[in-house]
Amino acid sequence: MADPSTDGGATFHVDTRTEPAATVLAGFSGFGLAGLTAVDYLVDHLELEQTGHIRAEGLPTITPFQEGKPRYPTRLYSRSDLDVTVLVGELLVPVPIAEPFSNAILDWTGSKGVEEIAVLSGVPFPHGPNDHRAFYVASDDYVADHFSGDAAADVPPMGAGFLDGTNAALMARGMESDLGVGVYVTPVHALAPDVEATIRLLDAAESVYGLGIDTDPLQEFAEEVQQYYQNLADRFEEQSEEEQPLDRMYM
Repeated sequence: MADPSTDGGATFHVDTRTEPAATVLAGFSGFGLAGLTAVDYLVDHLELEQTGHIRAEGLPTITPFQEGKPRYPTRLYSRSDLDVTVLVGELLVPVPIAEPFSNAILDWTGSKGVEEIAVLSGVPFPHGPNDHRAFYVASDDYVADHFSGDAAADVPPMGAGFLDGTNAALMARGMESDLGVGVYVTPVHALAPDVEATIRLLDAAESVYGLGIDTDPLQEFAEEVQQYYQNLADRFEEQSEEEQPLDRMYM
């Protein structure tokens, strides 16, 4: 168990059964749920096993279940022959709580020798047809490791804007330490899940990490969980304005 991170009444604990891989690939609840759908699909497609979870106290939460079995909303998955640990974050983390939530993750990764964190994220911003692709925002060391030379052509850098919430808190640590942090962003629509946005994020992850991702079954996968994700999206929309960022801007 990692030491808890707190912010007033909210406390987060990371419990794991095995050591994480050098890379943590994460997706969290957000508008369009593209990042969450992407990592959930990775767990299913790569046949990963749950190896841990993050427990939240003092924060409105959900308890998802499958076939009658409850599970924590924020879970960690791994496979012994794969050097990536996947973090699936179904919990809606309000922006004011993003820092302690991120600190719990970062304290855990710091104590376990994790070298980099990559986040898959759909973002609602005005865009044209040419922007239907994934972009990156990343710390210098992450760029040097993954986007030097020809690799830069596969996923271009995002032109301008800002990150917020958990993504911003993770990136701040990446800028101040030797932890590599990359956030992959793509425009997302209100449809939950936005399958096209999810595919773009998975293609970006595949170009960088070579996980052997086949996105052909994704449409069927998304249809199977459509109602589940829609209910989650409805909860996201119900969050009060003061708990969500007022605006997001990307260029």
